[in-house]
Amino acid sequence: MNVSQGSVLHGALLVAGTCIGGGILAFPVLTSLAGFLPSIVMYILCWLLMASTGLLFLETSIWMKGESNLISMAGKTLGAGGRWFAWVLYLFLFYCLTIAYMVGCGNILVEFTQFAIPDRWGPILFVLIIFPVLLVPTLLVGRVNFWLVIGLLLTYLGFVILGFPHIDINLLNHADWSKSLHVLPIAFTSFAYQGIVPTLVSYMHYDVPKIRKAILIGSFIPFIAYAIWEALILGIVPLEGAGGLREALSHGNNAVFALKNFLHHPKIYALGQGFAFFALVTSFIGVTLGLRDFLADGLGISNSGKGRWLLAGLILIIPLMIAISHPHIFLTSLEYAGGIGAALLLGLLPILMVWSGRYWRGFQSSHQLIGGKVILVLLALFVFIELGYELVHIFQKAI
Repeated sequence: MNVSQGSVLHGALLVAGTCIGGGILAFPVLTSLAGFLPSIVMYILCWLLMASTGLLFLETSIWMKGESNLISMAGKTLGAGGRWFAWVLYLFLFYCLTIAYMVGCGNILVEFTQFAIPDRWGPILFVLIIFPVLLVPTLLVGRVNFWLVIGLLLTYLGFVILGFPHIDINLLNHADWSKSLHVLPIAFTSFAYQGIVPTLVSYMHYDVPKIRKAILIGSFIPFIAYAIWEALILGIVPLEGAGGLREALSHGNNAVFALKNFLHHPKIYALGQGFAFFALVTSFIGVTLGLRDFLADGLGISNSGKGRWLLAGLILIIPLMIAISHPHIFLTSLEYAGGIGAALLLGLLPILMVWSGRYWRGFQSSHQLIGGKVILVLLALFVFIELGYELVHIFQKAI
């Protein structure tokens, strides 16, 4: 393999690794009412949208002419208002994800103890185990995370290989297109990688054609992984009946938790639990480290010594309080993260930044997404449709 191919491959894997996280555990449950085929169609539409916004982030990064981040990009293209818009949305998205992964990991620990401790103690126990990650150098965390990712890949492959023979094709025939829009919030979360595009630009030395390939290939790899996972869970766990996916949805349980009622094979279920653990822990580490660096930079807090203790408190205390009081909020947190946070921050914001940069501020560079204003309007319309649906859904649940 030559250097060019290797660079594209490494960039694509960076994108793919950023996308795939704990949200994969929520897919089959949150999409179960729609069914397999409607969910796959929605995944394709979301991949197209998020691949497009990734290219818009690429175009904006090129304008910056140097290392930048999402907040500074918003400020330079949309002014102070855009900067604050990005700030608020970033915090909302990352805190929702922190809560979700905290609750998810806590639930696994409760089940590991064979429910010897109450649900609300799960997040507390998890935080006591994991909070040192926020106090040690990132390099050390990276080494630990490498082996966690290896565990994630091995358990996923093992679960897929051993689980496929148990799929009932008839269960995949269920399709309710009226529920298909409900797939969009979790799909937005699941194709979220755009925050690393500025890093990717620097890493690949502004070689735009290679970066484009890395974004398109890297964001498509998760789609394949998600489609296989969706087929496995929806093909093994029925929608209706005791312990089915509808019940898991009502109780806020993840997909692996629902498996135990229908997959009477200890080794396969153990692999599923292992995969759930690795997916949630690696996602939690990535989200909280990103939030630590963001708060350190934005609030001017030292990212060492006592400063790290303060940052750890800012990151963990509020999510932990919410997780303790709402120990079954895993699915809801992910839905809010994707349906509102990711949709606005990673869907709408890059459209606004590129529109402003191209047509108001006169930034000059080749367009990374074809179609001009028409495509930008269509992408924004898609985001607004999802946001409207999500807000109506939230209102209906509230009443």
